[in-house]
Amino acid sequence: MHRILPAFGTLALAGLLACSAQAADLPAAITKAPAPVQAASDWRFQATLYGWLTGIDGDLGVRKLPTTPIDASIADVLDNLDGAMMGSFLASNGQWLFLADLVLARLSHTDQVGLYGGSTLDTELTQTIATGAVGYWLPLGLPHVDLAVTGGLRYVQLSSDVSLTTPNLPSPLAGHQSESWIDPTVGLVARWTIDERWFVNATADIGGFGVGSKLSSNGYVGLGYMWTPSISSAIGYRYLYEDYESTNGDGGSFRYNTTMHGPTLSLAWHF
Repeated sequence: MHRILPAFGTLALAGLLACSAQAADLPAAITKAPAPVQAASDWRFQATLYGWLTGIDGDLGVRKLPTTPIDASIADVLDNLDGAMMGSFLASNGQWLFLADLVLARLSHTDQVGLYGGSTLDTELTQTIATGAVGYWLPLGLPHVDLAVTGGLRYVQLSSDVSLTTPNLPSPLAGHQSESWIDPTVGLVARWTIDERWFVNATADIGGFGVGSKLSSNGYVGLGYMWTPSISSAIGYRYLYEDYESTNGDGGSFRYNTTMHGPTLSLAWHF
């Protein structure tokens, strides 16, 4: 089992990240009129599809086995990625904003383990990150800068299935583990309108506070361009930090302390 954990840990951390949650938490472009004040009934909406190329660094511990350091590059994650879907939705009326974001990812990996690689270890991981937040645009009175305070929830679920096939056993050894938690968050959303085409978005939040994880933190900054009044795209960089631990009845625990980070690319429809 000690042989199995490093391989499982590396994939788990790579999988734990194939991807969002408030750049998953912040849509890549928040479209507002150049003037920061809008009529209360003037709702604007934005639907965004995006990709997040992530690497992951940290530590993973399962049950009573030792905590294993993880260092998975973007190439490692892409090599094991079976599929992913990332998208967000924004509604804003110039005073209030509402955000929703969903990230789904599935990864799998096969390793030859044991003496002379005589056994096969198959690992499959699925991850869900769902985020919701409500924000309020502050009356800064600045013509090109908008700032909002936000409060919300971030849901994280990680499920893993492991199967070990060895010539010495008539059937594979299989196991399943699933962990999930909800983090309350508080944060800021900022937008700088450079001109009619170019803009910069940024977000930062902190959460967990021992309610879900011990500590959670997210940050994003991106440069965007309005191709038409309805279509924009953006490139940026994002990180997500989670420090989570749970215990079980037999004295073991699940330990997940990681930072996911990497570039983002998005395409948004404004209406």
